[in-house]
Amino acid sequence: MYEMIVKRLIERNYHISFAESCTGGLVAAALVGVADASKVLDVSFVTYADFAKVKYLGVQQETIDEYGVVSEEVAAQMAGGVAAESGAEVGVGITGVAGPGGGTDKKPVGMVCFGFCVDGQTCTYTCQFGDIGRNEVRQKSVEFVYSTLSQML
Repeated sequence: MYEMIVKRLIERNYHISFAESCTGGLVAAALVGVADASKVLDVSFVTYADFAKVKYLGVQQETIDEYGVVSEEVAAQMAGGVAAESGAEVGVGITGVAGPGGGTDKKPVGMVCFGFCVDGQTCTYTCQFGDIGRNEVRQKSVEFVYSTLSQML
């Protein structure tokens, strides 16, 4: 699947950038494992802390305050911000609660929010992967990103 994404990006002369929080670089690493990834990936960010999302991606502090850092609103701003900052046609933002702690009733462990910005158009998703273990939540997030990109591209 990763090879197909690289191929489609090359065919469209698109570049992609990622703004990752709970996945900690796994999404970008999956793409880097593909030959020719350097033709489509110039820069990505791991913005684990809230201040990093604000400083490097242009996420509005007011958005974090109103919706929480794990929200579709923040994921959308992460996606749009990383695309704008890097000059990429495709930006992806990921923020969530991988666990084992940090969950709440409204935002339980395993909840991950995604933003996809393609040519300036942004869409968002929330997945409830459940309390399946930190690394499994992160891996499911990677799979979701590439599955969604395969449909979008």
